[in-house]
Amino acid sequence: MIDLHCHILPCVDDGAQDLSESINMAKMAVEQGIHTIVATPHHLNNRYENPKQQIIDRVEELNHALIQEKIDLNVLPGQEARLYGEMVEGYDTGEILTIDHTQYLLVEFPSNHIPRYTEKLFYDIQMNGLIPVIVHPERNQEIIEQPDILYHLVKNGALTQITAASICGDFGKKIKNFSFQLVEANLTHFIASDAHNTSNRTFKMREAFDFVQAKYGNEMVYLFEENATLVIEGNHVYKEVPEKIKKKRLFKIF
Repeated sequence: MIDLHCHILPCVDDGAQDLSESINMAKMAVEQGIHTIVATPHHLNNRYENPKQQIIDRVEELNHALIQEKIDLNVLPGQEARLYGEMVEGYDTGEILTIDHTQYLLVEFPSNHIPRYTEKLFYDIQMNGLIPVIVHPERNQEIIEQPDILYHLVKNGALTQITAASICGDFGKKIKNFSFQLVEANLTHFIASDAHNTSNRTFKMREAFDFVQAKYGNEMVYLFEENATLVIEGNHVYKEVPEKIKKKRLFKIF
C-alpha cells in the first residue's frame, strides 16, 4: 500500500516532533501494510515553510535511519503546499516540490473557504505541466456547503485526495457521509492518511479501505490503490466522469 500524504518527517511541522516519533510512525505504517510513504510537510501554512531542497535532504536522512532500524519502508519526497497566488513561480524557482518529482502537486486550501483566484491559478498550474491534487476537500467548509465548486475544479482537470480518517468517521459522521458522497460522484481519486503522529492523527489506511470494500466492493479499493501507484510512477491515473452531488446537504464543521 502507498500513502501519498503523511507528516512523517521529524522536526519540520506539526507532524513527527523528533526522529523517535518518525520511527514509531514508520513501524505503525508497516503494520498497516504500507510500504511507501510520500512525506508531505506543510509549505507556507502558518509558520511552516519547508522548501523543496530541505525536504529532499530530510527524506534522505530519514530513509537512512529506517535502514539502520531495519524498517521496510521507503519514504519519498513531497510537499503539502498551501494555495497562494505565486505557486507557479514558486515551482519555477525551486520552492515547490511535487510528489517525488512527478507532475502531481498536493495543494491545500484554507479550511473555511476557496480563494476566488483558484480556478485561474489551477489553469496556470496545468498549463505549466502540473496536475493539482486537492487534499482533504471533504473537510473544507465552503466545499461542504457548495460541492459544485469541487465539481468544476475536477471537471477542469484537478484531482482530489480524501483522508482515511474521514472515511472512518474520526472527523464526525457528517464528514464521513460527505466523503462517501465524493466517492460516489467520482469527485475523489485517492485515499491517504494525512497522519501526523501515533496517537490522535494516525494512519487509518487499512480501516478506510475496509469501509470502502464493504460499501463499494474490491473494484473501488483497487482503483484507489492503483491510482497511488500510478502517481508515484508519474503516469496517468484512472478517472471516471465527475458528477454533481445530487442531494446537496449543508454541513457545518464543529
